[in-house]
Amino acid sequence: MQFIDQAEIEVQAGNGGDGLVAFRREKYVPAGGPSGGNGGYGGSVILKAVENLQTLLDFRYARIFKAEDGDRGGPKNMTGASGSDRLIEVPLGTTVYDAETDEVLGDLVKKDQTLCVATGGKGGLGNKHFLSNRNRAPEHALPGLPGETRMLRLELKLLAEVGIIGLPNAGKSTLISALSAARPKVADYPFTTLVPNLGVVRKPTGDGTVFADIPGLIEGAHLGTGLGHDFLRHIERTRVLLHLIDVTQEDPIAAYQVIQAELEAYGRGLADRPQILALNKVDALGYGVAEAEVADTARVDDLARQIQDMSGHRVFAISAVAGVGLDPLLQEVWQTLDAANAAYEAANATNPEPHTETVPSSESNEEMDEDETIDADEEMDANAEIKAEVIH
Repeated sequence: MQFIDQAEIEVQAGNGGDGLVAFRREKYVPAGGPSGGNGGYGGSVILKAVENLQTLLDFRYARIFKAEDGDRGGPKNMTGASGSDRLIEVPLGTTVYDAETDEVLGDLVKKDQTLCVATGGKGGLGNKHFLSNRNRAPEHALPGLPGETRMLRLELKLLAEVGIIGLPNAGKSTLISALSAARPKVADYPFTTLVPNLGVVRKPTGDGTVFADIPGLIEGAHLGTGLGHDFLRHIERTRVLLHLIDVTQEDPIAAYQVIQAELEAYGRGLADRPQILALNKVDALGYGVAEAEVADTARVDDLARQIQDMSGHRVFAISAVAGVGLDPLLQEVWQTLDAANAAYEAANATNPEPHTETVPSSESNEEMDEDETIDADEEMDANAEIKAEVIH
């Protein structure tokens, strides 16, 4: 299955039904009067977050989504049927943008969360609405208002708590396969991972934590070099970053600085996210391997000390292949993640995020409300004039 994390679609809400011009004609009912009903409301377009979707692939083949129009008003003051809403299912973690203004319309991160992205038009008024003492047989009705039409940009940002980052071939996929049941492609050449991979790692308490393996970054990724840094959107929701550094490359310190510079260039607070640093592939230098003939432990210790002085973070020496140092690394991950979660919950306690439907304003419906108010005021004034004439 292709992993598609961006898509553009067009949504069209239903038009409101037209009002009807009709008069009551029944036996033994002289001067029945107007009886045209109002048109029905047009259906709205609503996005719904579901758990069984993992990609935006479906939107590559269907790009236009339209809700039903409202029905025309009927005789005997019957209001037309409203059009059915169009419900579109999207994966959890989908952010919705207005493609023309780049405005964020909503962020669907909870199961069954809904977002109204296009509001249906209001039904037109039938001639019954215009009955007054001055006009006893109105012969006009209003058409229904058009529904909203929008171009949307959908972006999928994976829901993971720990994001694994690093240069290509740093061992990110090997690590996630060693810690979880995920089996991403692993090979000895750069850019083996072309799409993000998710793996669930069990805590000592038995709870599962989602780790995200992000395709490798290189210098200039923020300018589009290599795979670019578009995939960094998938760690925007993470609480902790696990930064892997290949200890076997020529300059591991420069590799660390490249990734930090790309995080700064990408922005969105990633550079300030809690980080755990790990020197990977230490088994290649014989570090932590009992049967190794030659162990260059001094190089590993020296690199760890230099990077720790630069970053202010503890640096772990691990080997995802040999399983060296993974337990202390995971303990640090759980402690850092618990602290990050506590800080996040404390922040939400003071500024809770509402979990309600977001309905964008509809200019067309606001215009209809104003028209109704003007019509009603005119009728009240006409009725008042007639009453005044009768009294005199």
